[in-house]
Amino acid sequence: MSHVFPRHTKAEPPVAVAGDGCYIVDKSGKKYFDGSGGAAVSCLGHSDPDVTEAIRSQIGRIAFAHTGFFTSEPAEELADLLIEHAPGNLDRVYFVSGGSEAVEAALKLARQYFLETGEPSRHRVIARRQSYHGNTLGALATGGNEWRRAPFAPLMIDTSHISPCYEYRGRREDETAFDYGQRVANELETEILRLGPENVMAFVAEPVVGATAGAVPPVEGYFKRIREICDKYGILLILDEVMCGMGRTGTLFACEQDGIAPDILCIAKGLGAGYQPIGAMLCTSDIYSAIENGSGFFQHGHTYIGHPTACAAALAVFRKLTGGIAGRVGPMGEKLDVALQSAFGQHPHVGDIRGRGLFRGIEIVEDRVSKKPFDPKRGLAKSLKKAAFDAGLICYPMGGTIDGVAGDHVLLAPPFILEDAHIGEITDKLDRAFRTVF
Repeated sequence: MSHVFPRHTKAEPPVAVAGDGCYIVDKSGKKYFDGSGGAAVSCLGHSDPDVTEAIRSQIGRIAFAHTGFFTSEPAEELADLLIEHAPGNLDRVYFVSGGSEAVEAALKLARQYFLETGEPSRHRVIARRQSYHGNTLGALATGGNEWRRAPFAPLMIDTSHISPCYEYRGRREDETAFDYGQRVANELETEILRLGPENVMAFVAEPVVGATAGAVPPVEGYFKRIREICDKYGILLILDEVMCGMGRTGTLFACEQDGIAPDILCIAKGLGAGYQPIGAMLCTSDIYSAIENGSGFFQHGHTYIGHPTACAAALAVFRKLTGGIAGRVGPMGEKLDVALQSAFGQHPHVGDIRGRGLFRGIEIVEDRVSKKPFDPKRGLAKSLKKAAFDAGLICYPMGGTIDGVAGDHVLLAPPFILEDAHIGEITDKLDRAFRTVF
């Protein structure tokens, strides 16, 4: 009998005992191709010798030093490299242990920034429906994933949610993609005016929406309009690149492809590639200066922030990403897209295939013409996950794609080290799963 508290008490997952490149091996010896990188985490696969050695070497020197007393060489080097490559005026890095922590830190920094700059009424957060920003209470309240939010609603801060930029479902036949993007972006201004600009502190968004909607990219011009609106009303733009950042969409930072930079940026997952738990919040020099020249103290913190061993692992990961591996994502992503379109583009139950880089989503529908989703009671995502897993493919199906209740999709986020043969393996095993379920 296990004493581990699992994610689901009715499931008995196999025991993972080894990692082998793009594969995970369970106790019985079965190999699974990690087609989703867990949750878009394992960008370098599961047995990178350089990252493993960096962890071993750091532990041999000092594994942990509390940031209330010390900084560390890996943290300093990693921060320097991140800022060297970061977009816009991002200038400081606050290390945490994961994505939810990064978003929590961003929200608290945004609030404290306005306290330090003499605008204490600014406290409201605006985000988007069908977004996901983490499972801690502040991040959960910010996200627009209704089924995750519902049980904990009485505990959460009041957050406004506007429409997502979800072209497949939202664009009208009488408007261009650009006009559609401007229309839904302008909802931000409408909501700011409803709340009162003096009360709004931040807008939070994923550049490419991940788990909740399935690799939904914005249309051209959407985020430039969002940036304009935030600047007009003095509101901070917080971008959540926890899942879509660190090379996943084809550029090191996902927002680079939209020609903007945020005031605060959250990263995790691919930053540590699964070798150590780590995330980071990056902020501009203006925000940092407000704290530095004000109280001098960011009223936040966790025990393991800036953990030397975690930073050493992430430093090794980041060097590999910037040393060439991230450059594979664009071309391999195009090959994956071509393969998915070839295998499933005319499938009677595939409505949309989308994404950027090695971040791809397949939206499942009952009817392609009407885009009608399957009845949520069918539990399609759960069935697809099991069928793919049985076939030896780890992927990330999710239900509630459209509104938190209806709709299903499959998210793919394979390791950046995959080869051409792996792409065929993904489509073959996914096809096997589709045949089983449909």
